[in-house]
Amino acid sequence: MNRIEVIFQQTPPAVSVRANGEILELHALWLRERSQDPAQLDRLTQQRLFDSHAIDPEITLLAVDPISALQARLTFSDGHQSLYDFSFLQAELDADDAFPAAQGWDSSLDQTAVRFAWPDMQAPAHFLTALETYLRYGFIVLTQVPTAPESILDVAAKFGYLKETNFGRYFEVYSKPDANDLAYTGFHLGPHTDNPYRDPVPGIQLLHCLINETSGGLSTLVDSVSVVRELADKDPEGYRLLKDTSVKYRFIDRGTELVSHKPIIKTDAQGRTLGVHYSPRLDGLPLLALDQMKAYHRARKRLGELFCDPAYEIRFPLQAGELMLFDNSRVLHGRSRFDPSEGRRHLQGCYIDLDGPRERYASTLIQLKTIKEVA
Repeated sequence: MNRIEVIFQQTPPAVSVRANGEILELHALWLRERSQDPAQLDRLTQQRLFDSHAIDPEITLLAVDPISALQARLTFSDGHQSLYDFSFLQAELDADDAFPAAQGWDSSLDQTAVRFAWPDMQAPAHFLTALETYLRYGFIVLTQVPTAPESILDVAAKFGYLKETNFGRYFEVYSKPDANDLAYTGFHLGPHTDNPYRDPVPGIQLLHCLINETSGGLSTLVDSVSVVRELADKDPEGYRLLKDTSVKYRFIDRGTELVSHKPIIKTDAQGRTLGVHYSPRLDGLPLLALDQMKAYHRARKRLGELFCDPAYEIRFPLQAGELMLFDNSRVLHGRSRFDPSEGRRHLQGCYIDLDGPRERYASTLIQLKTIKEVA
């Protein structure tokens, strides 16, 4: 957001803000909720000490007394009066938050820019850089991770909070008989997101390679932000159908059945793409009017073709001691075919909640600021 200018009007009392070339009035109801009075707002937690839902919707401003360019004393019709410092508006009105914005990528991505050594993550500055890269691109690859079983849990704890599922705290990925998922075979796995049948869907997936003695089994990643942008440009109606039409996802295992309903394309309140729920093995074509169903399927088909387009895909061997951490909705993952008879290929995987890296990013920023102030 550009620099803001607060406009105080005394007769009749009003407060407005000029930002990005537009003037927006700050209505009394909105302002009253944001009282900064110590009796109304706790200084440390920044949580309200009153029930803002009980404010009279017809509340008005009775007086505006300017003190400086960003400060004024406001008086409301409910009798409340307090000093307002409007410097908070910069963050309040910014559609983007304090975190790095998502940056779309394709096959031209410099993969060295997303690789970090696990031992370096103990240094706050290096950890912050890794977190920033993850928030920007939706994934990172860690090297030099110990190959002892369950080392993945240490990495999970560093970046967030473990999410346990019916697969356990973590799961093993290797070829085995009577597999309940194609991930546990040597077959090719197309680009997909995990567990779209859950609610909520696991936010972040970690995959840690313990052993890789095969020549195949390359890991593949695709950024849905870039792919969905192309679909929206080339087929706006198809994009709308995939964004607004709910789909049934279903998983059946011995003694377990999980079902959820959600659109394929996931967006935020500003309409920006957050990711997708995409797994052709687990979704069902919704029952729509024939013309609409055909349009929906054409859009779904085109989306799948884009996900498989080499122009959008990166691929690399995940070697022993390497771990990839990725946003399970934003970044689709897959695997090329491999021959189990060549040797062992053993990965461990787990999930953490989506907000973990954001929390760690904010707390690490504060930690580094404190270190700088002390020094």
